[in-house]
Amino acid sequence: MLRLTDLKLPLDHVQDDLPRAIRARLKLGAGDLLGYTIAKRSYDARKRGAIALIYTLDLELADEAVVLQRYADDPHVGLTPDTNYHFVATAPATLAHRPVVVGFGPCGIFAALILAQMGLRPIVLERGKAVRERTRDTWDFWRKRNLHPESNVQFGEGGAGTFSDGKLYSQIRDPQHHGRKVLTEFVKAGAPEEILYVSKPHIGTFRLVTMVENMRTTIESLGGEVRFDQRVEDLHLQSDGEGRQSVRGVVLADDSELRTDHVVLALGHSARDTFEMLHARGVYVEAKPFSIGLRIEHPQSIIDRARFGPQAGHPLLGAADYKLVHHAGNGRSVYSFCMCPGGTVVAAASEPGRVVTNGMSQYSRNERNANAAIVVGIEPGDFAAFDPKFDEGDGSPLAGIALQRELESRAYVLGGADYNAPGQLVGDFISARASTDFGDVQPSFKPGVTLGSLDCALPGYAIEAIREALPAFDKKIRGFAMHDAILTGVETRTSSPVRIKRDDSLQSLNTTGLYPAGEGAGYAGGILSAAVDGIKVAEAVARSIQDQARNVS
Repeated sequence: MLRLTDLKLPLDHVQDDLPRAIRARLKLGAGDLLGYTIAKRSYDARKRGAIALIYTLDLELADEAVVLQRYADDPHVGLTPDTNYHFVATAPATLAHRPVVVGFGPCGIFAALILAQMGLRPIVLERGKAVRERTRDTWDFWRKRNLHPESNVQFGEGGAGTFSDGKLYSQIRDPQHHGRKVLTEFVKAGAPEEILYVSKPHIGTFRLVTMVENMRTTIESLGGEVRFDQRVEDLHLQSDGEGRQSVRGVVLADDSELRTDHVVLALGHSARDTFEMLHARGVYVEAKPFSIGLRIEHPQSIIDRARFGPQAGHPLLGAADYKLVHHAGNGRSVYSFCMCPGGTVVAAASEPGRVVTNGMSQYSRNERNANAAIVVGIEPGDFAAFDPKFDEGDGSPLAGIALQRELESRAYVLGGADYNAPGQLVGDFISARASTDFGDVQPSFKPGVTLGSLDCALPGYAIEAIREALPAFDKKIRGFAMHDAILTGVETRTSSPVRIKRDDSLQSLNTTGLYPAGEGAGYAGGILSAAVDGIKVAEAVARSIQDQARNVS
């Protein structure tokens, strides 16, 4: 097939306009175009009131070679790439020890799925509960303030991505089209087919719940196992005497051991106790940059008008999103993160006595408010004040966790010590005065929001940078710095505070058989990139198992 890119049509075009535009663009006769499929559809909203749709199309032509020759120098005309997934290995006749996947978020799901599809019958260990039980526990926290430390927004089947906007796009390089495999499997599991071609696909929480269950069923039907309420407490390691160690099994909370030579660590970014265990066991862990900040809420209608003008509300456009960056005078970068159109701000704590914010949307994105994190990038050097080993001169790679915990504990106290989030109106925040009453924008955070001042919710440099950024963002989106918009705190789980470094074989830098993967290991950010990393690591495990079987034979 032939691929045609960057074909633009008006937003309100009719279906018959598309084949006519294809024929006009490629100078085709009436019978030359045999069929087409939409590979991607995005929009260009730069011209207010004249939004255009941009298509990438795969064409079936009567004489493909003639068209390719005619447009040999046209960068928008070429052969359709092969985006089908190709398995890299097959299971050996006998499998000494089954691979183990720790964690069943997007990364763990796809690692387990690929291993299962290759006949390797993985065992998945998930510390939390199955997704429907987990959903009940999460709502119990939101509605009644009953936090379940092992079953919440962070832990349980589906991972943190289950309670999010369900965004399925990423800026990662993906030359092998693993992202296409992810989207295809999601559609098989119940996602709408449009995620295969819209430019910024999303699913929403309610659909994700059913999809996750369906994918678990697929893994089990292929011989895999998914075990819930199974927290990994330790690793069984064997030293080679030369500074390197090898995995020989995992130890569970009940002191039982599961023998394996291949462990995929798909932990997620909030498995703090597991990070501590890995560091104590000598697995190479280092501190990495991440971001901290606050959630902001506006009426979605303001964002729609600012982004789409008179065409706001068009069904093909849906609820508008945004992406903003500001470089503050104090040298800090401030940016929007995890923007959730027509969504809600949710309580995302996983430890008692702490408050964490996150964003979530349903597929419809029809809630009144838009929300996003407004965050400031921080480096390991910023962790020093929170590092218990700083005075000893050998700073801990876990210092970022200490920083997160400190800020989350502050937020708990500022919110009233009952899991309310501390909040402040944007106008009051910019003017550095405490808020006492809500305006036209009502916060969506549950259990609730306690108004006051957020000045001590974050380090001074972060407050200073965000205070400068909000008026700058207002110049890009009119109304962004409106007085009644709401800020709630704190946003600390933007990404993992550590990186579990790995080598070219995707194994731990100093621990053979241990495969750090996804967000928790510092190699992904979001559902799609985590799922893609899960595929890559599963392929590495499959190759290793295949090579071991060959060596034995």
